[in-house]
Amino acid sequence: MNRPLRGLRGRLLIAFVLVTAVATLTTGALTFREARVAVLQQSQDTIIKRLRAHVDGLAPGIAYPPTQSDLERVALEVAAAEPAQNWRVLATYRGLRATSRPQDTFAELSADMRSAVGSRRAAVFQRVRTDGRSSLVVGLPVTFGEPAERPASGVAVFLTVPQTGEQGYVDALVTAIGRAVVPALGLAVLLALLAARGVLRPVRELRRATRSIAEGHLDTRLAVNGSDELADLSHTFNETAAALEESVAELRRMEARARRFVADVSHELRTPLAAMSAVTDVLDEDAARLDPDTAMAVRLISGETVKLARLVNDLMEISRFDAGAAGLQLDDLDLAESLRRTLAARGWQDTVDTRLPGPGELRGRVDPRRLDVAVANLVGNALRHGACPVQLRLYAREMPDPTDGTVWAVIEVTDSGPGIPADVLPHVFDRFYKSDTARTRSEGSGLGLSIAAENVRLHGGTVRAANRPEGDGAESGGAESGGAVFTVEIPLGKEEPEEMEEPEEKEQPGEKEVRET
Repeated sequence: MNRPLRGLRGRLLIAFVLVTAVATLTTGALTFREARVAVLQQSQDTIIKRLRAHVDGLAPGIAYPPTQSDLERVALEVAAAEPAQNWRVLATYRGLRATSRPQDTFAELSADMRSAVGSRRAAVFQRVRTDGRSSLVVGLPVTFGEPAERPASGVAVFLTVPQTGEQGYVDALVTAIGRAVVPALGLAVLLALLAARGVLRPVRELRRATRSIAEGHLDTRLAVNGSDELADLSHTFNETAAALEESVAELRRMEARARRFVADVSHELRTPLAAMSAVTDVLDEDAARLDPDTAMAVRLISGETVKLARLVNDLMEISRFDAGAAGLQLDDLDLAESLRRTLAARGWQDTVDTRLPGPGELRGRVDPRRLDVAVANLVGNALRHGACPVQLRLYAREMPDPTDGTVWAVIEVTDSGPGIPADVLPHVFDRFYKSDTARTRSEGSGLGLSIAAENVRLHGGTVRAANRPEGDGAESGGAESGGAVFTVEIPLGKEEPEEMEEPEEKEQPGEKEVRET
């Protein structure tokens, strides 16, 4: 059973969610960065601008060199200029130092920043974080006159401003971005489902159409919508299906013509064969009075005529099966007695060992002629290609499901020959199949087992070939067995198969009817 996420729908859903998540997080991160920089930059520029304005306003009133009281006044006045901003100010000149708040250590100020302010005439700033709170530290050297005309005075003013408001803006921005990610992911899932539905609908239609064609509906076609790759695929499928339908139709027409040809040829051969059979019967009776060479030729022609008549009858029977014209003429029979009559009609009652139930013990509705043909072909095959003793066995078997109530008649034909090679077993019921490809002529037509199998199938039964597990094995072919066994199973007591009227064929004068191969 496939897991949902391993299907195409699951993969599309995951892909859409991942792409949307990456895009959303990347966009959110870049937006956060730009917004944070903008907020802090604006706050920083504003604070530096105000600090410079206040310092420039106080610079003319500072004595040079300044005293401790001058530095304290500068620190207090700069801090008082922005009471709402909570400024902390430090003013320094060489070894002197004054703060806007008593005992303020100004720990945020680093040595690097002190050095930078002392060597430059521009403002220097630094953001520091102490105890989880962010602050902006600004250092500004005090100059007299224009910076380009006079160097710095040596007086430096340092300012520390807590950035609580700015941090609040940044935190609110993070919260807003986080809240935007969840709807974006939800929208991504919705878009993924819609996209998967649009992509998978043609795929599902293609799967259904392929399954329909596999079931034999070769006229199945897909609706082509749009001009994308899926539409091209549907168009290609329709072209392939049309080509396949045409090829199969042509093959069926050729097969029908071939069947008709075989049936016509077989039918046309029956009249001359009947005449030839009548002539050979007369010649057989006079063969004893002919010279040896002529008698041998007469017997040869008679034997070949019998084989040809048998082949024609078999071909006619096969053509009926192929055309669907073969039907059943059912009758209530004693199956054991029917098998005895089959052996007696061919003079096999002393050649074949039988294990049959008593009279009336096993009865069923079967077609006596077709059962006769099937059993005769199997026994004849065992006598020709196996070895004596050949055994014919009949018994009843019930289905494993006791509620079914169907009884099966089982017929087994067993010989004591070398068995059937393993590579031949799958093909024993094929038409004209010969295990020895070098053997171009044989007594049989190669259709007997096929006709037997078709007759059994008409009864709703099965037939199979196997090897007995005991024995020394065949000398060639590798069939380790003590002989071949053919098993026929025919259901009894089931609903009667639909009977079909088989056209009666008038037997030509002198025609020899041959049932077995």
